[in-house]
Amino acid sequence: MDTRRASQQNTSSTSQQSKSSELGVSSSELQNNNSEFKKVCAAVRAGNSVLVLGEAGTGKGDFAVALHEELLGEFNSAIGSASARCAIATYKGSIKKFFIAIAMQLGCPTENDEGKPMTVDALKEEILVNSGEDTLLIFPEAKRLTTSIRYWLEDMISAGAIVVCFAVTNPGKDIFLDMLEIELDLPSDAHIRLVMAAEAQRVGLEISKSRLAELQPLAGRNPMLARKIIKNEALGLKQDKPEHTQYVVIMPIILACLMSFGIVRFIGMGTGNKSLYIFGGVSLVAGMTLKQLGSIKGARKRLGQ
Repeated sequence: MDTRRASQQNTSSTSQQSKSSELGVSSSELQNNNSEFKKVCAAVRAGNSVLVLGEAGTGKGDFAVALHEELLGEFNSAIGSASARCAIATYKGSIKKFFIAIAMQLGCPTENDEGKPMTVDALKEEILVNSGEDTLLIFPEAKRLTTSIRYWLEDMISAGAIVVCFAVTNPGKDIFLDMLEIELDLPSDAHIRLVMAAEAQRVGLEISKSRLAELQPLAGRNPMLARKIIKNEALGLKQDKPEHTQYVVIMPIILACLMSFGIVRFIGMGTGNKSLYIFGGVSLVAGMTLKQLGSIKGARKRLGQ
C-alpha cells in the first residue's frame, strides 16, 4: 500500500510541475523575482494563514505550486514521503477524494485497522489528529471549498496548521476573515509577450514581433488570455476587442481638466466676466465630485469574479 501511495504522490507532484511549466511562469522565477511570493513565504514562516488574491489566469496555480516547492523542506515534508507535513489540493466535486489526497500527502492512513477505506469523517479526524504547527495546507481554488471543508479548516487552524488559499476576491466569511490578505501584481507587458511567443512556438505558429505587439493589448496583462489569443490566431479566428477587465489610468487627464477649470475661474474673476467665473466654478466642483466617485473601490469586477 505504501508503494502505491508513493507512486500516486509522485504522479501528483509531476503533474503539478508540468502544469507550472505550461503556464509560462517557472517556479524558480517566482521564487527569485516575485516580491509577493517572498511576502507570502515570510507570512507563512511567521505562522500566519494567508489568502492570496489575483485575477483568473494571472498565475495563481503557478504561485501555489512554487510555494509548495519552496516550503516543502521547511515543513519537514516531501511529496511521496511518509513523513510529509505539507499538502496542496483542489476540490473537484468529490469530498472523499479531496480528503484522501490530503491524507496521502501528509502521510496519514486512508484505511482503518480492518483494511477498509475510511469514511470522510474518519479521514478528517485522522488528518486533524496528525496535524500541528509543522503542517501546511495549500488550496489553489478557495472558492471551491465547501462549507463543511471550511469548518474543518477552522479546526485545523486551531490545531496550529497553516492554511494558504488562493482566490479572485476575498469571500469575506469564516476562515477568510482572519487570514492575512496579499494581492498579486499583474505581469508586465514584456512578460505577456514572452508568454505569447512561447505559446506560438508550442502550437507551431510563426508570428512576427510586430504582430505580437498588435495582439498583446487584447490580452492586457493576463497570461491565460495571452495564450487564448495565440490559439485564436493559429486558427484564424477574428479577434478585435480586448477580453480583459483592466482599465486605462485617466487620473492625469482628470487632474489636467480640473486645473484648466480652475484657470478659467481665475480668468473670469480677473476680467470680471461672471459667465467664465460661474462656468469655471461649477465645472471645478463637478470634476471634483466625479473624481471622488471614481475613487470608490469595488466598482470594477476582476476577471473570474
